[in-house]
Amino acid sequence: MTQPRTADAIEPFHAIELSQLAQKMRAAGAPVIHMEFGQPSEGAPAGAVAAAQQVLSSGDMLGYWESAALRERISRHYRAAYGVDVAPRRIVLTCGASPALVLALLTGFRAGSRVMTARPGYVAYRNSLRALEMTPIEIACGANDRFQIAARHIREAAPAPDGLIVASPANPTGTIIPPHELAEIAAACRERGVRIISDEIYHRLSYGIETQSILNHDDDAFVINSFSKYYGMPGWRLGWVICPEALVDAARARAGNLFLSPPALSQHAALAAFDCEPELDARVDVYRRNRERLLATLADLGITDIAPSDGAFYVYASIAHLTDDSMAFCKRLLADTALATAPGIDFDPVNGHRFIRFSYALSAELVEEACRRLTDWFRSGAAGDARAPA
Repeated sequence: MTQPRTADAIEPFHAIELSQLAQKMRAAGAPVIHMEFGQPSEGAPAGAVAAAQQVLSSGDMLGYWESAALRERISRHYRAAYGVDVAPRRIVLTCGASPALVLALLTGFRAGSRVMTARPGYVAYRNSLRALEMTPIEIACGANDRFQIAARHIREAAPAPDGLIVASPANPTGTIIPPHELAEIAAACRERGVRIISDEIYHRLSYGIETQSILNHDDDAFVINSFSKYYGMPGWRLGWVICPEALVDAARARAGNLFLSPPALSQHAALAAFDCEPELDARVDVYRRNRERLLATLADLGITDIAPSDGAFYVYASIAHLTDDSMAFCKRLLADTALATAPGIDFDPVNGHRFIRFSYALSAELVEEACRRLTDWFRSGAAGDARAPA
C-alpha cells in the first residue's frame, strides 16, 4: 500500500474561503469591510507609482532582470536600520515573501528535515514545509510565552530540530520578540546546530517595542522580507531573501530554475519606494490609532483575552466564551455585518477554533465603521448565537 506523502496533508487557507464569500457579497452590493487579510488598504506610495509609470512610458522591454541597484539599496537599508553589513550579492530578489520562504527552505534544508515553528503561526509555514516533504514541529505558544518561541523551546527539544522559523512581529498575533530574547534564541540555535529562517516582513510596523533583525545576532540566518506590508505593495509581488554567504550560489541556482526573476516593473517601483518614508510612516501612525480604537472596542464588548499586539497590524483574540467554532463565527459575522475576518484555525489547528484575527491595515474611517458594526452586532445578541452556520 502506498504511504501518504507529507505534502498530501496540506490544509486549505480558510481566510481565502471567507474572502471569496465576502467578494460575492460585495458583487451583490454589500458594503464589505475586509479585515481577513494582512493587506494594506492603501496602494503603493505615490513615488513608487510615478516611477512605474515613467518606466512604462519609456518603452522599456521589462524582460527577465534582477536589479543590482535595488539589491544595493536594500543592503544600505540594513546598515542604516540595524547596523549590520549585508553584501548585495547575498540578497536574492523574489516574487514576494512566499517564494522567498520556499527558496530559503529548499536552500537551507532537505526533504525530511524537522523545522520548528510557533503555534499559532502563519499558515504557510506549516503547509510549505509539508509541500517540500519536511516536517513542521509546532510548539504551542500561549499567553505565558507571549505567543512566541523562546530559547528554552530550542534547548528542551529532543531531538534538536534542524531549523527554526521565527517571526517578529508575528502573524497572526503581532507580538514582537524583545531584543534580549532574540539574542537568546540565536544563542540556543548556535548551541544545538539549528539553522534560523527569520520572517521580518512586518518590520517597521511596531508600536513601542524595538524590532531587531536576526542578523544582529546570527549572520548565518536566512532573512525573509518583502514590499507587501510596510510599503503597501502586496499585488506587486516583490520580496527578498538574505542568504548565508556560503549558500548564496545554491540559492541563486534554485531561484533561477524555479522562478526565473521577479517582476521588472515592481523592481523599478520598489527602488523609488525607499524614498517614500514620510508617506509610509504616516500610514503607520494611522495603524497605531486603528489598533487603539479596535482594542478599546473589543474590551467594551468583553473580548479581553488578546495576544500582545506589539506590531504588524493584527489583533488575535480569544472568543472561547462565545464559540468553539471560529469558522462558523466568522461566517455569521460576515453574513450579518458584511465584516470579513480570519478564523483562528488557519494559524492554530489545535486551539484556533476559539480565536479570531482582525487586520486593521485600513483607513481610520473603515476601522471606525467596523467597530460600529461589531458593537451593534454584539449588542443585538447575535454574537452569542454565532455557533450556528450562516
